[in-house]
Amino acid sequence: MNPKHFLWSLEERVATITLNRPERKNPLTFESYRELANTFWALRENPDVRAVVLTGAGGNFSSGGDVHEIIGPLVQLKEDGCDEELIAFTRLTGELVHAMRACPQPIVAAVDGVCAGAGAILAMASDLRIGTPASRVAFLFVRVGLSGADMGACAMLPRIVGHGRAAELLYTGRFMDGVEAERWGFYNRLAEPEGLLPAAVELARTLAAGPTLAHAATKRALHEEWDMGIDEAIDYEAEVQAELMESEDFSRAYRAFVAKQAPKFEGD
Repeated sequence: MNPKHFLWSLEERVATITLNRPERKNPLTFESYRELANTFWALRENPDVRAVVLTGAGGNFSSGGDVHEIIGPLVQLKEDGCDEELIAFTRLTGELVHAMRACPQPIVAAVDGVCAGAGAILAMASDLRIGTPASRVAFLFVRVGLSGADMGACAMLPRIVGHGRAAELLYTGRFMDGVEAERWGFYNRLAEPEGLLPAAVELARTLAAGPTLAHAATKRALHEEWDMGIDEAIDYEAEVQAELMESEDFSRAYRAFVAKQAPKFEGD
């Protein structure tokens, strides 16, 4: 894979995606939205990747949509009465979150520095998040006259930090520092800046060494069961688990247990 708008590396079945415009705190453009969405869609068919780390270069995660390359043109589209192009853009940004949630591999966000606007959404849409005490997270949409209802934030953020806390963040657009973000449950844990990427990669490698089919099923269930009742969820999970019991990894784990060895999962 040779992306144009971010860095890509693959080592030990862990892909690392690095937003790479450090001179401007890694803002997103129309082109990077599209390339990122295409990349996450393509990961559904990439057996060489078992986990993903998403991070930013230069000590920042992402400042969100580029003011000059996205917000300015959107204002011009509004002034020109191009309503269809505006909805095409908001659907493109939403497609990126769709793609992240549909990709079966767990995504670990490594967040340092500024993580704002669409950058905060990318961290939110990841499966796990590691931050630093110095990181600053904000859902800034209200500051440019837009709602907090952006890229699924009103659905996803309350499930991460709780309804009241999500409402505060989305109404005010204020920044959370790393300590508050961890306390509120946005981060799974904190690391010092120099240890952030190694900690994220280590976590991703642990996930990559696990049962690939099972992790994909867990991710899918966490997504699908948001709007299920408990009885429906129990029945759904019974079918998922029974299907996984037919996998070789399930048998492999049993044989390893009997032999008092650590299982080596192969993803089949």
